[in-house]
Amino acid sequence: MTSGNNGATTPEDDDPFGYLYADGQANGAQPPSGGGGYGYPGSVNRVRAVGQRQYGQQQSPAAYGQIPQQQGTPGQPNAHYSAPETFPGGAPTAQQQPAYSGGSGSGGGRGGGPNTKGLLIGAIAVVAAVVIGIGVAMLGGDDDPGDKGNEAQSTPTQSQKSTAPSPSNSNSQAAEDDLPTIDAKALALAGGATTASDIKGAQADGGVYVAGFNQVGSSVTWTVNEIPKSGKYTVYVGFSVPGKDGNATLTVNGTPSTAPVNFKNYAHGPEGDYEKGWTKTYNYVELNKGTNTIKVSCEQGNQCDALIDQLWLVKGWVKS
Repeated sequence: MTSGNNGATTPEDDDPFGYLYADGQANGAQPPSGGGGYGYPGSVNRVRAVGQRQYGQQQSPAAYGQIPQQQGTPGQPNAHYSAPETFPGGAPTAQQQPAYSGGSGSGGGRGGGPNTKGLLIGAIAVVAAVVIGIGVAMLGGDDDPGDKGNEAQSTPTQSQKSTAPSPSNSNSQAAEDDLPTIDAKALALAGGATTASDIKGAQADGGVYVAGFNQVGSSVTWTVNEIPKSGKYTVYVGFSVPGKDGNATLTVNGTPSTAPVNFKNYAHGPEGDYEKGWTKTYNYVELNKGTNTIKVSCEQGNQCDALIDQLWLVKGWVKS
């Protein structure tokens, strides 16, 4: 093939602005004049006025600007222009995408993005639940029920004050005792009480004990000095019973005690045998600093068949 100029006889050569170039002018391109076309001689005239071309119909050509514009009714389409999609065989319309309806606005049909309000409420609820859980764990972590009820009482209960203590089976003075002790022969006797030493087993000096105590009005009194300070003390009484229980009345500084002196058969001696019945008993008392009087007596209603050999004190309310 050889290159050549076949003229502007095809749509590809229809250059409407060919007259502006030197090669176009050499080929006979002319500027537009009147209502006709322009370009190369014999070129294809494709110029149409706006709204003149109709799809599927033949329209007579008209020069640009020959169709007057008409004012349409507001809100109604213009008769001189219609979109190609409105004609038979025209271009298909674009599919309209539905608006997003997932929102929860007051109108119910609003479009837009996702429901961010609902997501925010859910996030706040989760954070609140976590904070409450941590608070409950922290508040409930230090209470240990196992630590309750382990506190020792520093003083005896009311029942201890009104109930006579139970003695041991020994008549020896407590090793921790650093307070005064008195033997039978040093006690003040009254009401038919007397001293004796016939029965063996008494712990007092020389084996001496108080006999004749088994009658109303009999008593032994101890005037004790050198009490270091006022407070609680335990008074012990060494005694023996003939295989049966007895009791007596305790009076401290002129005030009778509500708890009796228990002369029980703690030694489990046989009936009638004083020698095998030696033991001790004790009562809780409160003494004043200095001098105090302690009396053990056989009063009306007491069972006083007992021998007494010693009295002594221990500081505090003890259980032995």
